[in-house]
Amino acid sequence: MVEYIKINPEDNVAVALSDLQQGGCYLGVTLLQNITKGHKFALANIKKGQNVIKYGAPIGAATQDIAVGEHVHTHNMATNLSGQLTYCYSPNGQVLASGKNRTVQVYPRYDGNVGIRNELWVIPLVGCVNSQARAIVKQFEKLHPTLTNVDGVHAFTHPYGCSQIGADHLRTRTLLQQMATHPNCGGVLLLGLGCENNRLDEFIQTLGEYDTNRVRFLIAQDVEDEIATGIQLLEELYQYAQNDKRVQRDMSCIRVGLKCGGSDGLSGITANPLVGMFSDYIVSVGGTTVLTEVPEMFGAEQLLMDRCVDQATFEKTVKLINNFKQYYQDNHQPCYENPSPGNKAGGITTLEDKSLGCTQKSGTSMVCGVALDGERIDHSGLNLLNGPGNDMVAVTNLGCAGCHLVLFTTGRGTPFGGFVPTIKISTNSALASHKSNWIDFDAGTIVTGDSFEAKLNELADYVQQVASGKLTKNELTDSREIALFKTGVTL
Repeated sequence: MVEYIKINPEDNVAVALSDLQQGGCYLGVTLLQNITKGHKFALANIKKGQNVIKYGAPIGAATQDIAVGEHVHTHNMATNLSGQLTYCYSPNGQVLASGKNRTVQVYPRYDGNVGIRNELWVIPLVGCVNSQARAIVKQFEKLHPTLTNVDGVHAFTHPYGCSQIGADHLRTRTLLQQMATHPNCGGVLLLGLGCENNRLDEFIQTLGEYDTNRVRFLIAQDVEDEIATGIQLLEELYQYAQNDKRVQRDMSCIRVGLKCGGSDGLSGITANPLVGMFSDYIVSVGGTTVLTEVPEMFGAEQLLMDRCVDQATFEKTVKLINNFKQYYQDNHQPCYENPSPGNKAGGITTLEDKSLGCTQKSGTSMVCGVALDGERIDHSGLNLLNGPGNDMVAVTNLGCAGCHLVLFTTGRGTPFGGFVPTIKISTNSALASHKSNWIDFDAGTIVTGDSFEAKLNELADYVQQVASGKLTKNELTDSREIALFKTGVTL
């Protein structure tokens, strides 16, 4: 087993891949302290103020002299990052050679899109009717303990839809509209109360084109028994959706979201680079991947900007980054509060450290599109998407932007899943073994002998199966949540 890794020849630190003992000698360096798996140790003397280099790039600067063999972490280094920056476009993206396409079994939709699930959804327009939405689904399921050609019936509740104004209100409405027209949805009941800000008439007027056979509307205040009426409308949707059948398409038809949560020191070494290779593979066959978590691009943004396909995409990426920094500043918060306590416990020290590891998920392909607030993905290839790093918000944003599923890397573990299938990929095998009811795929075997190429084929096969109907762990445990990004005041 490999016990340590120097990721880039330019690095002045190495990462422990297992717990290392004080006095041990690695890369010609004698350790001055015990080094926990995922944490860093110095390969050379690093003077106070000198950059600490990992992934071939600065991840911060030493706050005191660091001796060769010493543990390098929050006690002796800190971020170099500050506020908004001016960027230059130095394009160096590459066009990937075409890969070997796979096929998937998917549901064709009226507009030429496809879904990887055929589910019935109840979506409240306002949080006041959350319990009614859940009751409609629960009673419908009692009437239909087994379903024909429908993969499930779910209520996606949230606390918003009223007492919001301006951009915040519009974002809530837009995200719910994007859910309602998602191709994984075979039929949707949109449930309102009747007196909320998120009025049904305005919602319909701005919904855009949709399949009228797959959408029903209900205002609870307008009927005597909203539960019975809701069940009746859901029954109409079911009668239509059960006629849907899977057909074969190339795997390039799917859009894959890229997300990490609860990162550790192995995230940028195992799971994230593996997902980056998968992203390159999907892009190479004509498919689409989407990277979000804008604050976790801070410190690695120039690398993404230099991979932009053209000047216009570069300028939109600059806007994406600086707008999110402005959001922090408008709320009187530091831009670089990350990483979280769990990240730090796993060996991640600064936001640059985290970002350089996180952006490994994007692979090496060119950035072909950027989706800002409320926009849907309309470019094949690698895209960037506006939004925070919060797991629930980010996965909701990815689904609303049009992703069919999300690859979610984690070093700490989480049972969470979004309203689209959420494939949890562990960075280390101990987590995969300990939480097998959460983790779908173990990337940790990369440090114990498996090649990236073998794991890429294994992951691509697994995604192919999920796209064709195999249930993920979050689906099996019914861990399905949404969280709408909120930035405004509550009235």
